[in-house]
Amino acid sequence: MKFNIAIDGPAGAGKSTIAKLIAKKKSYIYVDTGAMYRAMALYFLEEGIRADEPDKISEASKKVDITIQYENGEQIVLLNGRNVNGLIRTEEVGNMASASSVNKDVREKLVELQRALAAKENVVMDGRDIGTTVLPNANVKIYLTASSKVRAKRRYEELMAKGERCNLDEIEKDIIDRDYRDMHRDISPLKQAEDAILLDSSEMTIEEVADAVIALCDKVGSK
Repeated sequence: MKFNIAIDGPAGAGKSTIAKLIAKKKSYIYVDTGAMYRAMALYFLEEGIRADEPDKISEASKKVDITIQYENGEQIVLLNGRNVNGLIRTEEVGNMASASSVNKDVREKLVELQRALAAKENVVMDGRDIGTTVLPNANVKIYLTASSKVRAKRRYEELMAKGERCNLDEIEKDIIDRDYRDMHRDISPLKQAEDAILLDSSEMTIEEVADAVIALCDKVGSK
């Protein structure tokens, strides 16, 4: 029986950073769901399908196999058996991923692929609907959050470190707007699963959050 950890929460809560750290500490596979959407988008682009062709996107999504492996500590995204790591981080692929991710058939296919991966590997998966929709039977479910002020400050510092000019108040407004959209979307809205543990990282370091989740995993695993 494989051990699955589901981490959900709003944008900027640190889900991916925490999930990657937990995966590393426990030698689990971190399932980068965003990379899987990008691999799907790459397939559409290579097939000559445009973002404004939903029927073709739906049909093509049925023919795709996407999975994630680790080789020498590096995450490898495989699209129909081919390593596409070097192709999925372009602006064009990102835009296609954003446009196609709202397609019901694309989401259903990727959930199917994500569940298949979780059935054969110990995984840590993060997103908006992992504990509620993708892995409803995950061994440990975390709803990771932080105040909009703290999340905005983290994002602000991240952008400033890259030399980008930004406004803290505008960033917080964007985060609040995005929270509203994520919580009110028709398909798999963001919400805390009934059996998820609420973890507020506002006053915690990355290490402290990761250690708290691992402690929960150890508790569940020892039953």
